[in-house]
Amino acid sequence: MSEAPLVRLERASRTYRVGAVEVHALHPVDLEIRAGEYVAITGPSGSGKSTLLHVLGCLDRPTGGRYLFEGRDVTTLADRDLAAVRNRAIGFVFQRFHLLRDETAVRNVELPLLYGGVPRDERRRRASEALESVGLAARLRHRPGELSGGEQQRVALARALVKRPRLLLADEPTGNLDSASGANVLALVDGLQAQGVAVVLITHDPELAARAPRRLTIHDGVVRDAATNTGAPRAASGPPPPARVGEPPSL
Repeated sequence: MSEAPLVRLERASRTYRVGAVEVHALHPVDLEIRAGEYVAITGPSGSGKSTLLHVLGCLDRPTGGRYLFEGRDVTTLADRDLAAVRNRAIGFVFQRFHLLRDETAVRNVELPLLYGGVPRDERRRRASEALESVGLAARLRHRPGELSGGEQQRVALARALVKRPRLLLADEPTGNLDSASGANVLALVDGLQAQGVAVVLITHDPELAARAPRRLTIHDGVVRDAATNTGAPRAASGPPPPARVGEPPSL
C-alpha cells in the first residue's frame, strides 16, 4: 500500500468578502503532495499564489472543501491547534528574511523551538547544528546587520529547518539576493528532498520553477498541473501523482 500524501486538498477554495463583493482568490482544487516531493508553483502577481501558500501553511483556512495534512483534517481546527501543527511540521522561507535585528543568528534560529517549549540546552544545540548545516557555523554570534543578504537568507532557512519540518514553503526565497547568493540558497533547498522534506517553491520566475521535478501554475485563482521536469532530480518518494485541479464554476 502506498504511503498517504502529506498534503491533500479536496475541492479546497478561498473566498474573501470586500464590502458587498466576493473575491474568489482560490477556486476549488484537488491536490496531493507527498513526502520528499519538490513542487514549484508559478503565476503572475495577484494570481492567488499567496492565498494558496497561506492555506498550505495553515496560516489561513479554506472557506470551502477540506485540507488534510498528515492525514488529519486541519480545516476546522481551533486557532491554537492549527498554530501547533504549523509550528511543529511546517517551515517557511520568505523573500524578506524576517529576522530580529537585535538578536544573534543562533537566537533567531532558536525562536521556533522556544515557542515549541524545547528546553534551552537542546534549543541551542539544534540551532547551532542548523546554522552549521547551511554553512554558517562561524556566524552564530553575528546579528543580521553584520551578515550579507545571502547569509541572512541562510539564517532564515536554518530557522525553518531547525524544527525538522515535514513541509517547507519557500516564497520567492531569492528575490532579494544577488545571483551567487541565490544559487547557494537554492542548492540548499534542492537538497531537502533527500531528507524526506516536501518542498513547495512559490515563484514568478520560470527558471527557478524549472529546478523542481513538478510544476503547477496558478492564474486568477485556478491551479493547473503544468509539467513534470524529467531532467530535474526525482522526488525521494518516487514519481509524483497527477494533480486533479479545479476549474472556476460556470456562471
